[in-house]
Parts: sequence; structure tokens; C-alpha cells
Amino acid sequence: MRRLRLWPQGVVGQIIILVALALFVAQAINFALLLRERQRIELTAQTAPGVYRIVDALDNRPDRRGGDEADRRGRVRFLDAAPSLPGQARPDVERRARAMFDDVGLSVRSIHAVEQNRPLPMRRWDNFRLRADGDRHAPMRMTRLAMAVEYQPGKWALTQTRIGGRPPRFGGWLVGQTLILYAIVLLPLLWVGRRLARPLKQLTRSAEQFARTGSADAVEERGPGDVRQLTMAFNAMRSRIFAMLNEKDRMLGAIGHDLRTPLASLRVRAESVEDEGERARMSETIDEMNRMLEDILSLARAGRSSEARQKVDLSALADAVVEDFLELGSPVDLADSERVVADVRPQQIRRALRNLIENAIVYGERAHVSVERADGAIRLIVADDGPGISEERMEEMMEPFTRLEGSRNRDTGGAGLGLALVRAIMIEHGGALKLANRAQGGLEASLVLPA
Repeated sequence: MRRLRLWPQGVVGQIIILVALALFVAQAINFALLLRERQRIELTAQTAPGVYRIVDALDNRPDRRGGDEADRRGRVRFLDAAPSLPGQARPDVERRARAMFDDVGLSVRSIHAVEQNRPLPMRRWDNFRLRADGDRHAPMRMTRLAMAVEYQPGKWALTQTRIGGRPPRFGGWLVGQTLILYAIVLLPLLWVGRRLARPLKQLTRSAEQFARTGSADAVEERGPGDVRQLTMAFNAMRSRIFAMLNEKDRMLGAIGHDLRTPLASLRVRAESVEDEGERARMSETIDEMNRMLEDILSLARAGRSSEARQKVDLSALADAVVEDFLELGSPVDLADSERVVADVRPQQIRRALRNLIENAIVYGERAHVSVERADGAIRLIVADDGPGISEERMEEMMEPFTRLEGSRNRDTGGAGLGLALVRAIMIEHGGALKLANRAQGGLEASLVLPA
């Protein structure tokens, strides 16, 4: 089961996610600071009226003899004993009130503040103020805050003030602000990222095409300056590599031509040898040199085949190859299979299948050929009845000039280019060469092609 990837793999997606996370963290910090400041302002707004009333009453009190009395406006009562205040204690208000008393230079002994949930009718001005602040659902009634302050030993001042039952909400405003910020920042960033990623994607596709087929289209030079420079460097490298590969092909063609000429001359001279045995051995040697030369040139040109792709019935192709071996008396059999069509270079697939069958006959005494479609892939399988290959040597056997039998005896195999050439052909087709030991003995070599 493929694991779900939550983190985007593309550079644009990663940039967008990182910027979005950074904005989210910044907005979260902003929200925390705003909330803290708002709570401080609300706490000050709740505490300040009571503090100012008590300070004003103490400063303007005409009679300082004590006893239960009220200031001239009736907003503060002076008591000779600590009052009993029912309600929910507000230690935050007490701390804020003490700080405010200290700010005005008034030293108090103790402060008691409670929030009383008995609502008081709101004045018209209070209702209008709350609605002007944007809280359309402001309560039509307000609760009160009772504050008692011991300003001298045994002397208390008591006052009651109105406070809002519910502070105005600003969470929705902050969410809206965040969405607007995301739209302002992320949409242009997305446009810039796509403009940056488009030439990079073209560059990636061209590089993958070159690795797969040995040829690639030039990439359009556009985008930001550094991306354009990267594209120009890639196009220059591509042109230089193509020039080198073309020069290599011309050199290989010349080498092949120059070597075939003396081989043809040797064949003519071999015909004049009177000893039939010697003449036959010389002809076999010349044929082997021709095959080796052809394999070397084919391996060197792998990935730059001039053969066009076409739709081919691989079952029919395998049947034709097996038929050729049967005409030569080789021990080969073909299992019945359904029609399997693929887009391939038929001569290359024919050659790859022929190499596998030859190896199976030489090392495994008999070749069993089959064609099947499974798991979204097409497999041309060549199995033998030989000893197989040890697991640690399977990868090594697909390297050029590597033979299972270590000697250089012509009777025990070729130059060790067969499997290397087959693997190169399969890579050019976007497939693979797979080797595996059979449970009943022998080796199974598979040409795996995409369906």
C-alpha cells in the first residue's frame, strides 16, 4: 500500500506551504498579542470607574469622622467594617485596582472586588455605545462590579459600577483578516511559483527523455534569470553531448567498415586452404569475430537506434524467433499464449530474445519460451534447465564482457556481451531485464516491457 504523502514534493507546493505556515504563525502571535492587549484594556475599563470614584470621594470628602455614610454624589459608601460582598471574586480586578491606586499615590490596605450577576438596566447611552463598537448582539442589560477598599485600618469605601456582560467579539474579524492576507500574499506567490516551475518541469522532462531514449528536445529559455541561465547551460550541454554521440557513431561506423574489410579478405583466403578441418576452424573464427564486432557496435550504439517503433504482436514475434531455432535443430519450445501487442522496435526485441535463447541453449541445454501479461507489464520469458546463477552474481552477469564460465573458450560461450546488450535494449524501451533462479532448477530470464 502506497503511503500517503501530506508534504508536497514540488518546489512550488513547498514554498506555498512554508509561506502559509509562516503567515499562520504570525497571525497566531498577532492574535495572542491582540487578545492580551484587549483583555488588559477590558480589565482597565472595568476597574477604572470604581477606582476613580473612590479616589474622587476620598479627595473631596467633607466629613472624615467615619461611620456609615456616603459621598455627596451617593456613588461611594464609607463603612466602619468590612462589607459582605456576595458574587464571583475578581482577583484580576483587585490586582489592577491596586496598581491604579499606586499610580495616583494612594496607599490602600486591602481590596475586595466581586462580580455580581444580578443585571442592572442599561442606560440608553451604554446600549448605543456597545452597538457603535460593532456588537449588534450586545446584551440589553449589564452586570455590576462591587469594589470595597480599606483605605485606613477599619475604614472601608464601597462602590458599584456597571460592566458589560459580554465583550464585543473580534474572532470573526481576525479570521477574515487572515483570509484576506492569504489571498494577497499567496495568490501572487502561486503565480510566481508556477512561472518558476514551468521551465523547471520542461527541463526535468527533457533530462528524463534524454536518459531514457538518448535524445531530448531543447528546452525553451524563459522564466527568471537564474532559471534561464540553467536552461541555457542544459541546452548547451545537450548540444555538446549530441555532437559527441554523433562523432562516436561516425567513428564506430568507420571502425566497423575498416574491420569488416580485412575479415572479408581473411574469409577469401581461408577458402584457399586445402585442409578442410583447418578451413572450417578458420571460418568459425571469422564468424565469431564478425558476431563479436556486431555485438560491440550494437552495444556502443545502444540508446540511439534508428529503428522506428511500431505496434507488434509479441507472441507472433516470439513464435518466429523460436521457429528459426527449430529449423536449426535447437532444443527450444514455445508455450501457448494469447495475443499481446506492444509498441516496440521489433528488430531489437528479436535480437534480445535471440540472445536469451542462445544463452539458455548453451548454459541450460534447453530453452522454454513464453509470453504473458501480468501486473501491468508484458513479460517475454526464457527459462532453461541448467544450474542457474548464484544470487550475488546476477547483477554482475549483466555487465559487458562478463561470462558465467571464466575461460575464454569459444565453445563455452561468447565474449560476455549478450546480457549487457539485452539490458541496454530493454532500458531503451523503458523496460528491464530480470534474472531469477527457478524453483525446479535452472534460470529464468525475462524481458519486462510496459504494457
